[in-house]
Amino acid sequence: MQKPPTPANEAQRLQALRSYDILDTPPERDFDDLVAIAAAVCDAPIALVSLIDEQRQWFKARTGLAAAQTPRELAFCAHAILRPEQTLVVPDARDDARFAGNPLVLDDPNIRFYAGAPLVTPDGHALGTLCVIDTKPRDLADKQHQALTALSRQASRAMELRRVGRALARQLQESEWYERRLLQYQSELEASNAALEASNADLAALTRTDPLTGLPNRRAFALALEQAVARSHAAAPLQVALLDIDHFKTINDVHGHAEGDRVLLAVADALRLYAAGPGSVARYGGEEFLLLFEAPQPQAQLQCEFVREAIANLPLGLPLTVSIGLAAYRTGEEPAATFARADQALYAAKRGGRNRVVLAETE
Repeated sequence: MQKPPTPANEAQRLQALRSYDILDTPPERDFDDLVAIAAAVCDAPIALVSLIDEQRQWFKARTGLAAAQTPRELAFCAHAILRPEQTLVVPDARDDARFAGNPLVLDDPNIRFYAGAPLVTPDGHALGTLCVIDTKPRDLADKQHQALTALSRQASRAMELRRVGRALARQLQESEWYERRLLQYQSELEASNAALEASNADLAALTRTDPLTGLPNRRAFALALEQAVARSHAAAPLQVALLDIDHFKTINDVHGHAEGDRVLLAVADALRLYAAGPGSVARYGGEEFLLLFEAPQPQAQLQCEFVREAIANLPLGLPLTVSIGLAAYRTGEEPAATFARADQALYAAKRGGRNRVVLAETE
């Protein structure tokens, strides 16, 4: 493990940090919302707003971590602030000489992946980071990287507006001029919050979208199923199909991951043709996809056969088949239960020789 160097402008950086009067203050919703969004967008179990003072890193906001602070010499964020202009990404801490022997890597919280975007003042001082952490090696997709950087800018702006607001509040009693300035900054804060809400809405959409195919993800599909149930009467039939690309691991191993991604994109485009609406097809994860049919089971089964044949005839230059499990939604059950029964039918299709549609067993 390498102890993080001290920034060349450390004295000025600490002075700037103290000017914000933010260390050891209670949680605030603006910052709590930002770590929640960062964790969701980056699909990470831990997200933090971390501030680095002389001896420690202290968390203004955190999700997925119980500790309120750690020693500075162990802090990944103490390395991130050395380059305020860029996000520090550590795909696997155990393979990085700076962190391999770090107790936070070897023991709880068992950090393997880290990405931290610096929180930078208008004068260019990096006070800490907005960071996400995972317990397994990984990386960020381009859109996730961009979103994390955008959220760090929002956190820096929230800190600046908080500092100005508090300073003006302290001086409000001294003159009417300060009162007018406070109102001006409050107006700016409201405008900034409105922009943040709009940005958060866009980022929330990212949490429901698969970054490779552009299809809805499992979370968005579950919501679509709930909405379909809500608008249907009790007897309206709903069917969920779980589709798996046969021998997809072999495609990746033999032809490479770029070719695997090309196959996933082609399958996604084919499924869009059979989707009844924007939320009725989704990527479940890996090489698995979901389809929602608001139709009786025989009709849904026929549609699944059409899908299977269409994918088998895709002009990809390599043989491609899919196995499909089809399950009827049962009134009152959770989406996860429907998915589980479709998954059982899917594995029955695989055991039966693949390249087929199998119906879930009925009670």
